[in-house]
Amino acid sequence: MSKISIGFDLVPLKVPIEKILPSRKPPVGVVTSRTYSKIRSSINEIGLIEPLSVAASSPETDQHVLLDGHIRLLILAELGYTEVPCLVASDDEGYTYNNRLNRVTSIQASHMLRWALENGVTPERLARAFDVDPRTITTKATLLDGICAEAADLLKDHQFATDLARVLRKMKPTRQVECVELMISANTVTIAYAKAMLLATPPEMLVKGKKTAKLTGITQEQMARMEREMSNLQGQYKAVEQTYGEDILNLVIAKSYLAKLLANKAVARFLKQRQSEMLAEFEMIIKTVSLDA
Repeated sequence: MSKISIGFDLVPLKVPIEKILPSRKPPVGVVTSRTYSKIRSSINEIGLIEPLSVAASSPETDQHVLLDGHIRLLILAELGYTEVPCLVASDDEGYTYNNRLNRVTSIQASHMLRWALENGVTPERLARAFDVDPRTITTKATLLDGICAEAADLLKDHQFATDLARVLRKMKPTRQVECVELMISANTVTIAYAKAMLLATPPEMLVKGKKTAKLTGITQEQMARMEREMSNLQGQYKAVEQTYGEDILNLVIAKSYLAKLLANKAVARFLKQRQSEMLAEFEMIIKTVSLDA
């Protein structure tokens, strides 16, 4: 078995800023962007967390080519840093290393903010670090308050706006789970979808005291019809969910059988001459890779 080589030196190297050569020009207007402001606030408040990624350029001059961290380099120079911790790569691959990172999900961010607050970090300091309003920190830290464990578990791998939780809190736990399941199945974990589900939620499935807002231009008859259609959609979703595994197994068996059948030249020739439409359907089934297809 071949060994996996490490792409960086394990110990960060302190490199003078004037010895770091950017590999590309910064985008126009980056200094006035929201991203620049947030990164600057973070570095100014708690320092540089992620070292720059560089590759050695010239051993004689100790210069290094910057692979990743161009915005951070601009900010560090603006803040008066003279040298920067860098991870030196063993090659000079030109892709952006940040694109290979797994981003923190909304729930993971909430857990980390809650942990920081419980350990004595003030909302004001976190707000300065992230360049946001302190109320935003509190809202994100309490994201899961009022959300049942099953719904939170379904959402754990998704990015979503904090206002989505506010909508879900108006529903009882069973309805929360139904709503989240439908959003995930539709690949639409959005506030608009959650609000539509809230409007279609029967009063007995709402948390006591939480009134559903009325939409102008919608009659009681239209609302009742939407509730019936949503109920039917949920029933269909549950039915498909229960039979999905069996349907997949049947599809695999059918594909295998038809592939062997059409491999017989005599059978394929007969179908082509006598049942061309059926042959086309069989060939389509063989090419099918999923139930969606």
